[in-house]
Amino acid sequence: MRDLVVAGGGPIGLVTALYAARAGLDVVVLEPRKGVIDKACGEGLMPAAVSDLLDLGVTLEGRPLEGIRYVDGSHAVDASFRCGAGRGVRRTALLRALQGAVLLAGIPVEQRAVRNVVDAGDHVLVDGEPTRHLVAADGLHSPIRRMLGLEAPAGTARRYGQRAHVAVPPWSGFVEVHWSRVGEAYVTPVADGLVGIAVLTDRRATFAELLSAFSTLAPHLDGHPMTRVRGAGPLRQRSTRRVQGRVLLVGDSAGYVDALTGEGIAIGIAQARAAVAAIAAGHAGRYERDWRRVTRRHDLLTQGLLTVTRHRALRSRIVPAAAALPWVFDAAVNQLARPA
Repeated sequence: MRDLVVAGGGPIGLVTALYAARAGLDVVVLEPRKGVIDKACGEGLMPAAVSDLLDLGVTLEGRPLEGIRYVDGSHAVDASFRCGAGRGVRRTALLRALQGAVLLAGIPVEQRAVRNVVDAGDHVLVDGEPTRHLVAADGLHSPIRRMLGLEAPAGTARRYGQRAHVAVPPWSGFVEVHWSRVGEAYVTPVADGLVGIAVLTDRRATFAELLSAFSTLAPHLDGHPMTRVRGAGPLRQRSTRRVQGRVLLVGDSAGYVDALTGEGIAIGIAQARAAVAAIAAGHAGRYERDWRRVTRRHDLLTQGLLTVTRHRALRSRIVPAAAALPWVFDAAVNQLARPA
């Protein structure tokens, strides 16, 4: 009987497997899709995520990130990371690096989906095969979360993300967040001649229509080729709990507030580490408490900012307020950047 089955071969599933192998657990990853799967995401790693991935032996491509910059039509304000550099890395490059680390660690990856989960008391049956624990890292719309009845209502406010890459040399070492009436556009340098553009919004519109609302971006993008657009959402997802018997939810599977603060990978890594520690200690139920601890700061800041942005009058004041109180902006950014 294996110690652990990880359902999901995305970044957080592979990180979970690496932590499990480091803890001496017999682990296998189940992923139904073949190869390197791209998806819509901001592609900016916070310093904590960079540090954790390097510690796991993952080689990171991309570009160093100095911090976060907020921009609107009249204002701009920077906050530099104080706990090391972040990294702009293409999703596909990050996944390839993690797949290489998993291969080097000798962790098997099987190309199949989880169809059935049965709690057998002192073990779990995953498609009829016994394992001591199952970690669900199967994404934003987790089939396992639904299968186990752990899905919670997400509410009526729905936001979506779209992302493309533009073949232009990065003009800044910061992740730039451009604000407009339709949402936020995240500009992340990911290579010497490439930037990622991700737009978050509650509006149903084409990527080109959304970009036209960001006057501060047009001068940088005009005339440069753009890749195909990928979408994701709705972003808000909730779970009733993160542990059911010997099944644990990590990453987006455990719930998601919004991509507004750009901290998804760092939080997912912290959750993976906490989940494996609880399993290795023989106290899987402890993960529920640890999950709340590692996500609390992120969720409070993200939900607070998201609540403010829903009000048009307040939304238009966010960048001016950050520019008027740069020390507050700096403190908020570095709260999110530091390790969980």
